[in-house]
Amino acid sequence: MLSVTEAFSLVLKHPLVLPAETIPLAQAAGRVLREPLVADRDLPPFDRVSMDGIAIRYQSFASGQRHFRVAGAQFAGQPAQTLDDETACLEVMTGAMLPLETDTVIRYEDIQITEGVAEIRIETVLPGQNIHQRATDRKQNDELASVGTRLGPPEMAVAASVGKAMVLVSRLPRIALISTGDELVDVSETPEPYQIRRSNTYLLQTVLQTVGAQTALLHLPDDAGAMETELKSLLNDYDALVLSGGVSAGKADFVPGVMERLGVRQVFHQVAQRPGKPLWFGASEAGKVVFGLPGNPVSTFLCAYRYLLPWLNASLGLRLSQPTVARLSQPVMFQPRLTYYLPVSLSISPDGSWLAEPLPGSGSADYANLLQCDGFMELPSEQSAFKAGEAFPVYTFR
Repeated sequence: MLSVTEAFSLVLKHPLVLPAETIPLAQAAGRVLREPLVADRDLPPFDRVSMDGIAIRYQSFASGQRHFRVAGAQFAGQPAQTLDDETACLEVMTGAMLPLETDTVIRYEDIQITEGVAEIRIETVLPGQNIHQRATDRKQNDELASVGTRLGPPEMAVAASVGKAMVLVSRLPRIALISTGDELVDVSETPEPYQIRRSNTYLLQTVLQTVGAQTALLHLPDDAGAMETELKSLLNDYDALVLSGGVSAGKADFVPGVMERLGVRQVFHQVAQRPGKPLWFGASEAGKVVFGLPGNPVSTFLCAYRYLLPWLNASLGLRLSQPTVARLSQPVMFQPRLTYYLPVSLSISPDGSWLAEPLPGSGSADYANLLQCDGFMELPSEQSAFKAGEAFPVYTFR
């Protein structure tokens, strides 16, 4: 049986090959860049006034002058004016071009203007103060955001500032989320005593929406023939399939056999972990990827965050994020030689570190326990006793 590390490594060796597409910037929030964002001019593109006040020549102040005739005003959005009289000043507004023949800005708070004359009422003035010098942030042709960057609010603003009306991004993956099992009924139905409502595909859809995946929710009965027919069509229409259930050792667990007949090669089946031991993963020659997640909700949830979401981020070209590290608030025992994913709630300890409170619940079917949970603490298989205060990685979803 594979270790968690081995299984995760194999998953990452099968990323989707997603084509690039060019879309309007207004539609690009959350998408992943396939081209760098490059400064089309210096940032800022001119010596920019950073405080409302007056612009002067510093040498006049250094020579002892404290009263300056106001010769005009420079507003943002106007071409730069020129201060022709070194004994005068120009009023300037934040964001405006610095007037020519000036080199220092004094805030309104530090002056008094009376009858058109500005009096500087402070004695400490530095040359060049309150000026955002041209190209101090970036120079023309500097790379501002690299390939593989997700377009969040700052990146969207930068893209707009450099004139990227259209951006080249990774196409969003198309993923079919498929529940299996005759015991499952639709969310709108009233289940019989031996049935339950379908919930795992809604869980998975919410997880994958964080990276913008285009998803479809489907359900298949425990019928190998019907399953094979439907999955064959879905493999043609979607980049990846994520099935929930049908991968354990029961007589109705048809997914591994059906996938083999459809030409999807099994990469691995079963991982030395709890929950989520029956995890199945496969890939086809056509580059399609299939995850067969265990049907119990907590197992599905854990596998989605530990394997599925990082794989999808890698497919989009994003760098893998590192898990949070937290200290156990109390001792935990776990005897099986498996990597144990302990549901925990997180808080901040007095010393500023993360503290993890165990929420063991009643097993991998106890999805209600997830309502108080912030993530899963990964406890290594080679250890059975975990002391309070020991630190371990936590895969968070809050």
